[in-house]
Amino acid sequence: MYSDFPGKYQDWAATDPLDLFQAQVLKTESNPKAHICKHLNQEARGCRYLVLWLDCDREGENICFEVIESTGFNIKDVYRARFSAVTEKDVLKALDNLVRPNRDEAMAVDARQEIDLKVGVAFTRFQTSFFQGKYGNLDSRVISYGPCQTPTLGFCVQRYLQINTFKPEKFWSLHPYIIQSGYEIQLEWQRSKLFDINVAMMFQKLVAEDGIFEVAEISEKQETKCRPVGLNTVNLLKVASSALGFGPQMAMQLAERLYTQGFISYPRTESTSYPPSFDFHGALSAQTNNPTWGSYVKGLLTSGYQKPRLGTDAGDHPPITPMKSASEDMLGNDAWKLYQYICQYFIGTVSPDCKYVRKKVEFSVGGEFFHCTGQHVITKGFTAIMPWLSINDKSIPSFTKGQKIKVTKVELYEGSTTPPDFLTESELISLMEKNGIGTDASIPVHINNICERNYVQVQAGRKLVPTTLGITLIRGYQSIDPDLCLPDIRSFIEQQITLIAKGQVDHHRVVQHVIEQFKQKFCYFVKKIEAMDALFEAQFSALVDSGRILSKCGKCLRYMKYISSQPPRLYCMTCEEVYPLPQKGTIKLYKELSCPLDNFELLICSIPGPEGKSFPLCPYCYSNPPFEGVEELINSAKTSTAGKNGKGAGMACNLCPHPTCPNSLVSQGVCACPECSGTLVLDPISAPNWRLCCNMCNCLVFLAQGAHRISTTKERCPECDSSILEVDFNKKTTPLEDGSTLHRGCILCDPLLHSIVEMKYGRSFKRGRGRGRGRRGAIRGRGRGGVKMMDPKMSFRDF
Repeated sequence: MYSDFPGKYQDWAATDPLDLFQAQVLKTESNPKAHICKHLNQEARGCRYLVLWLDCDREGENICFEVIESTGFNIKDVYRARFSAVTEKDVLKALDNLVRPNRDEAMAVDARQEIDLKVGVAFTRFQTSFFQGKYGNLDSRVISYGPCQTPTLGFCVQRYLQINTFKPEKFWSLHPYIIQSGYEIQLEWQRSKLFDINVAMMFQKLVAEDGIFEVAEISEKQETKCRPVGLNTVNLLKVASSALGFGPQMAMQLAERLYTQGFISYPRTESTSYPPSFDFHGALSAQTNNPTWGSYVKGLLTSGYQKPRLGTDAGDHPPITPMKSASEDMLGNDAWKLYQYICQYFIGTVSPDCKYVRKKVEFSVGGEFFHCTGQHVITKGFTAIMPWLSINDKSIPSFTKGQKIKVTKVELYEGSTTPPDFLTESELISLMEKNGIGTDASIPVHINNICERNYVQVQAGRKLVPTTLGITLIRGYQSIDPDLCLPDIRSFIEQQITLIAKGQVDHHRVVQHVIEQFKQKFCYFVKKIEAMDALFEAQFSALVDSGRILSKCGKCLRYMKYISSQPPRLYCMTCEEVYPLPQKGTIKLYKELSCPLDNFELLICSIPGPEGKSFPLCPYCYSNPPFEGVEELINSAKTSTAGKNGKGAGMACNLCPHPTCPNSLVSQGVCACPECSGTLVLDPISAPNWRLCCNMCNCLVFLAQGAHRISTTKERCPECDSSILEVDFNKKTTPLEDGSTLHRGCILCDPLLHSIVEMKYGRSFKRGRGRGRGRRGAIRGRGRGGVKMMDPKMSFRDF
């Protein structure tokens, strides 16, 4: 389930974004075609009790109540299983300790979803409509805002500005060298570096003229490098990015897969402390047969493992722990890398600390002090299983206190201060955690969003480099209302949501208070948008200066410009109108044909790839559907055909019920799709590989090669109500017995045509199965392929 606005608020053009702050919020099935709620309701019939086995976090608790609502159970007959791993022991323990679902935690999720939806959509719609209507090279489908997403971008831009405004400064340092026991050693200066060359040269001269170092002090101390605390989600994401090369979202997908397969415990946890009852012996024993670290684990069990250090107990789940052994062949390369790290990390937490001896020798000359250090590992401890954290031995010769040693040379090193580097994903995750931006579950989503919106780009070393669009947005927020891109407000919201989860504050009051705050900020933002617009004007090209000439406008009959950068659109310089186009595919002029309704020249959209398809469209009709009732069909269609483009629905010709247009659904529709409620439509430019494409899903039907021409006719099949096709075969490859080339028939009912049908990207395409002859009653009365016809005289646009 996901939160969304009612249908009347879906049209960007007809809805004032300010109204969204007071709009009703509905919960809708994420995939209505899967009929999950209906299935749950059917499965629950006849059951006395409901036991919920869902993820044990707030989101899982929220889903609990969605299931309860779908099944209709009385809350008194509902129980909740609490578990952290999908193992027999954990499952049986949860079954013996069932609890009640926590409504407060579920309401906390509802509160966050409502706030993020209303605030994010209101700002996003206003920004997108304002800037995409003025600039052509923004290269982003939507100019989005999010209470978490935008402060996340703010961190990246802040680092960029630090780099951009950084002024390097020269410094100088002394590098004296001595020889002891045949080894040349560079000594470190106690002052480190100086920013005045004259003073640095003075010290160089002082040391060089004296020329004799005296050993002032020799210290030797045993030090300890402590084993790590338990592994939580944030630390896993940071290491996955910095060491394994996985983005946060991919890392979480791999971790969730490992969890559902039973290889690790629940991967979403803020805790780094294990509960006293945790079975370390059992978790270690499961790894004794692993070919990579099994022998090390056996040694731990024999000599005695250590209890992990005390970490932070957030009250949710134990740290991420391996639950059973696996190999690379079982998991695949990427999942194995993550699993291997989790295993080695866990084993490291119960291994001894690393112990080493650190030796430091201090020297004096002319009142200045220098030193050299060495170290020697006594006990490797946990670094034996986590070698990337190991301490390297560094030997230095023996010295005696008071010993005098001649300096061989004194170099004056010149360097410059350097700016910080761009933020890495790992550093960004740390900043988000520190400032309360997002949760362990949502942090990967926010980082992925700013990448997909083209606000930042991930470069070598997984560094996040802001784009011009991302920088301009943040600078714009800073010029109008800095709070919009600072983490403070979001941190406060998360604190309030936590109080809701604990039952300490009222859900409704928190939501209303936060929404009212952002509503006032939105009104001020709209009033002062010129400040941000000035920054955009300096960085981006106006629509009139963007794109290339493509097709004629039906209103002024002048040529419009095609802007191919995201989001694709046409711009009429005379009318100053923008016409959105499909987000995917190549756009070209279609045979210089015009729409019979509005006189706009038709375009052809070709989507490449094995599931590619082509369909004509009218630029005006696409964003301004001319027929009543067609919106329901448009909303059901996927983006591959004529789906939503971020600013409303899009009606291509393959959804248009115009009764006489040769490119409409009525003329080119063939039969009902076997996959969905859509229609298989003849692809007009698919020759010689003729194909039928569904106007709602990715189902494709190929017709065998060898046809010179295929076209639809006005005739209908008496058996299944599909359109009769006229096929003109090539003379050399015609399958007709008498050598003729012209044949008419239904692809479902005509044996010859049905034999040349090849189903791709869908279920089998046979008579008597799915739609067609076997369901002729369902097809008749729905028009061609499931489109309900309307009286065109009552719904045509009047020009």
